[in-house]
Amino acid sequence: MATLLAPRTTLRALDLSRLGPNWYATVMGTAITGSAAAALPVRLPGRTAFAEAVWTLSLLMLAALLAGRAVHLTRHRAQARRTLLEDPSAAVFYGCPPMALLAVGYGALTVGGPLLGGRPALALDVLLWTTGTAYALLVAAGLPYLMITRHRLSVLEANPTWLLPVVAPMVSAALGPALIPHLPEGAARQAMLYGCVAMFGASLLATLALLPVVLGGLVHGKLPALVLTPSLFLVLGPLGQSTTAVQKFADAVPLALPGGALPGGGPGAVAVARGLAEVYGVAVMGFALLWLAVALAANLRALRAEMPFAMTWWAATFPIGTLVTGATGLAGHTGFGGFTGLAVALYLLLLTTWAVALVRTAAGLRAGRLL
Repeated sequence: MATLLAPRTTLRALDLSRLGPNWYATVMGTAITGSAAAALPVRLPGRTAFAEAVWTLSLLMLAALLAGRAVHLTRHRAQARRTLLEDPSAAVFYGCPPMALLAVGYGALTVGGPLLGGRPALALDVLLWTTGTAYALLVAAGLPYLMITRHRLSVLEANPTWLLPVVAPMVSAALGPALIPHLPEGAARQAMLYGCVAMFGASLLATLALLPVVLGGLVHGKLPALVLTPSLFLVLGPLGQSTTAVQKFADAVPLALPGGALPGGGPGAVAVARGLAEVYGVAVMGFALLWLAVALAANLRALRAEMPFAMTWWAATFPIGTLVTGATGLAGHTGFGGFTGLAVALYLLLLTTWAVALVRTAAGLRAGRLL
């Protein structure tokens, strides 16, 4: 985060009253840029060093943001409470903090080992995954509760940010299987796998309930401001993350279910999991690419209309990153070179959007326009 601050600007000098939970999108986008680079199904010169550097930046950004939010919640507690209870357009961004914790934790395990050491990296992931999962489940239940009981909402105002709270458990489901090899064999591994599948189901069903409402709102109500156009990329989040999750489940089944047996004792769990990963993943990736084309076209149109920079630009980074990890998993399970090429192409798009958002955010902070 230090790179995002002006040379003589301190955390104290920033207007932390404007530091909302939407800022965690910067951490999410940076963390997945690093971990997705490490996972790419091709060997590129300097890939490992780049992944480590970007993940380290995400860790520093998370630490700075946690400190800033702690100050914000201490000094502006009443404002934060009003935002959560009375401003639904801002409250939905409470889905971002748990996803930031989860993304940085996963990067610690997959990228940060050589930097931190194996055991500290594992301990950091356990801490951040556990905290992020509890936070994700709280938000996934709490925000819909507030939408039903307190927030004043109109279907015509529905937009992709409404998906943020319910996607968080899907991120936990997709990243939890990485911890399975580090758990004791038997019940602990099974519990982790079944828990992740349960969170996958909860998030998927909630997304399926909300997505038609969101698409209906976009068609009938349109986006209320040009600067919200990047939020269209948020629809990709549950698509790419669920594709990634089923790939991770297929990899985890041989470790969690000894002998590849189904819970009832029948053979074939590995084959079933791999088959589901391929069929579900390919089908959902098809829709994701279709929506990606829509989002890109809409944002190019908005840029031609001189859309100004705002923190909404970060909405493109993490969702595109989930498509990269989903395509990477499909490349590994299908052996089809087309998915390898797709993963690389999507990563180049991710890298471009992340770099632009990072540079523009740094410039905005130095100029005092963002905080």
